[in-house]
Amino acid sequence: MTENNTTSKSFLDDTFMLFDQVLEKHAYELKGREVGIVTYVGQGIARVDGLSGVKSEELVRFPGGIPGMVFNIDISEVGVILFGESREIEAGSEVQRTGQVLNIPVGDALIGRFVDPVGRPLDDLGPVRTSERRPVEREAPEIMDRAPVFVPLQTGLKVVDALIPIGRGQRELILGDRQTGKTAIALDTIINQKEKDVLCVYCAIGQRSSSVAKLINELRKHDAMDYSIVVVAEGDSTPGMQFIAPYAATTMAEFFMEQGRDVLIIYDDLTRHSRAYRELSLLLRRPPGREAFPGDIFYIHSRLLERATHLREELGGGSLSAMPVVETEAQNISAYIPTNIISITDGQIYLSPDLFQKGVLPAVDVGKSVSRVGGKTQLAAYRAVAGDLRLSYSQFEELETFSRFGTRLDDETRKRLERGRRVREILKQPQHQAMPVAEQIAVFVAVNEGVFDEVSLDQIPQVERLIRKEVTAQLSHLCEQIEAGGQLEDEDQEAILTVARKALENERKEIT
Repeated sequence: MTENNTTSKSFLDDTFMLFDQVLEKHAYELKGREVGIVTYVGQGIARVDGLSGVKSEELVRFPGGIPGMVFNIDISEVGVILFGESREIEAGSEVQRTGQVLNIPVGDALIGRFVDPVGRPLDDLGPVRTSERRPVEREAPEIMDRAPVFVPLQTGLKVVDALIPIGRGQRELILGDRQTGKTAIALDTIINQKEKDVLCVYCAIGQRSSSVAKLINELRKHDAMDYSIVVVAEGDSTPGMQFIAPYAATTMAEFFMEQGRDVLIIYDDLTRHSRAYRELSLLLRRPPGREAFPGDIFYIHSRLLERATHLREELGGGSLSAMPVVETEAQNISAYIPTNIISITDGQIYLSPDLFQKGVLPAVDVGKSVSRVGGKTQLAAYRAVAGDLRLSYSQFEELETFSRFGTRLDDETRKRLERGRRVREILKQPQHQAMPVAEQIAVFVAVNEGVFDEVSLDQIPQVERLIRKEVTAQLSHLCEQIEAGGQLEDEDQEAILTVARKALENERKEIT
């Protein structure tokens, strides 16, 4: 018994000695914790007193773990935007500093998922496990870190790829009145990136849950979620979540761009983003300007869209292409927000409600649409046909307006009108039916050379399908050459015309 007591005492002495050695090396330090008090809670914002050392855009914590971001720093109080419901927050609640800025998870684990702007999953696929987090707000790449845009971003839409081409690293705005097909163009562009090694990020800002669910269902149906990330800030989300959504989505996209990958990001839409920012600014008593928007409304979009670029080869050579969506009212493209974003981007695709009502889908108004960079990226085969196509279509639009006055037209004018109607019919395209480059070129060559001139308008879709099928089957080597960016020589155009005319002749024989 005495022996056991001696062993236990020895063990305790050794343990206490070890504790003493550890404690000797440990330096005690008192740390102050800065705590503020909520003085006012509003819809999506709070005003806090007592955080004298807080910094702009610092993350703070409210009761219940609700995060907020410091937005205003005034002499007497701090304005904070909330990223959660404000039900648990009341005047007198404590607010703690974190010493951090808002950051989100980034990495391959996000591919195929749809998440909220702070990276929390909204699907049933479990938590998002990533090894890296990055700040939501990041500086745009320096001018000297950027490279020219020279690789095309194919949308699969004939009217866009031929007449308003987009390059990888470009910023191309999609604008038009509501219900004119803006999201449809963005969705078709994502679907067309299948097997093209382009990662897609879709950012939904202030949309209805049903609309987002429908879009995700379309992406899954076309296997596009395999290379896509969907970031969702719904219409019933707080204004703060809607405000940070595009910046968070861009941070996720930049991770892949810096790895040398090509990324496409779509902001749908920045009109709702502007309204969310205006709401926050007015609630926080920032001075209003034009249309009650704060004075820095231009800056919030320019610092976002400037992050889209093509990096130099030394930095990986990745690219981030941006396609922001903006809604106009009564076709007013000279309104405040549309003109701001037009001046930031490298071109715009304008969708006309008049064309939409006439059944010309996609309802792209070629006259008001432009791409300031994409022409340099366009595949060589397009350059051989797109110039004539745009010229004949522009002349047709002017003549069609003039001919409505009932004046007598000469034969040359009638021919141009008939050719133009066929060009317009050719540029129509059903949704979710992307067309390969070679087939687009074949159709454009045929319409430019008058193959469709003797075909009635209602038969054009059928003849077009036949020409595409025959050219793909009989001229496979030429199709491969076009897809690879090869020149379209005169003999190549003659070969396409021969196949097209023969196909049309066979079709007529079958009809008769």
